[in-house]
Amino acid sequence: MDRQPPGPREVVAGLLGDERLLTILRARDMGALFKLMNTRGVSTRRIAAAAGIGQGRLYDYMNGRTKVEKLTMFEQIAGAFQIPGELLGLARRPWEPTAPAEPYRAPLGEVLAHSDDLSAMDAFRSADRQARGGRLYSAVVRHLTDSIAPRLVDGASGPAVFGAAAALTEMAGWMAHDSGQDSIAAAHFSKALPLARTSGDLPLAAHVAASSSHLALQTGDPREAAHWALAGVELARAGAHLPSLMARLHTMHARALAATGQYASATAALDQAGVSLDLGADDEHPWLSPFDHATLASESALVFGDLGSSAQHSSTRSKPSASARKAEPAPWP
Repeated sequence: MDRQPPGPREVVAGLLGDERLLTILRARDMGALFKLMNTRGVSTRRIAAAAGIGQGRLYDYMNGRTKVEKLTMFEQIAGAFQIPGELLGLARRPWEPTAPAEPYRAPLGEVLAHSDDLSAMDAFRSADRQARGGRLYSAVVRHLTDSIAPRLVDGASGPAVFGAAAALTEMAGWMAHDSGQDSIAAAHFSKALPLARTSGDLPLAAHVAASSSHLALQTGDPREAAHWALAGVELARAGAHLPSLMARLHTMHARALAATGQYASATAALDQAGVSLDLGADDEHPWLSPFDHATLASESALVFGDLGSSAQHSSTRSKPSASARKAEPAPWP
């Protein structure tokens, strides 16, 4: 089956760290934005359709005969191409992730009070290494129901219990995925994210976003994967700095870009992942699975496998190899 060319949102997502795009957005020059997208392989027909305007008006913008001036039009364009509001001088858009102004930092005593939850998480991880395929899924769900859920409505519990609920709910999602139940996995991830936000643990929320990105790739939706990777980056930037978490998110973004054949953007995202990892590969978080240079190397092989398949496909019109997919690493150890 022919690989589709990158869509407008995918191209914009791949350029969000590019100074050329940022300069255009600061100047609010939508004609230049449309031209940049067109040079990246997006047809004027697709740009016009996504922006909700006619091609005649699009050409007027691109040729400088007229400019976008109305606030409603800027908002329409931001929504069409998933451009963060602040980059166009707008309020945060409804689809952008929100974060509390003051990220919660659990006191050491509160973390220790939930050491049983951490022990349970470690035990489930260890057992899952021995019995892959989601065989422990029902046990994790039962633990969530019997041990975690009652404390979520207990006034004496602190925010940390929501972090435990988020981490174990995410784990249940990956076990559902291992069992071939991707819709259930997605439902678990969608529940885990607000739980992580409620706990105030933004790195955990970003980690859940990375899992959503990974699942989207597995289910063949690179656009959704790019969205969740970038949402995770924003959450990670708002919380305590964990270089290895940022490396994971940049790597997931690279994989999403590679899935649509965006070589330059994908390799740039991989470079960002390497830089982030070099800043602190040994940083730790009680709920997050580790991400190290070996994991980065494995993910990089998948990125270049996808890019190689894309290049081969465009020259031979043959079907992309599935070998990279078969080498898919475990989402968490």
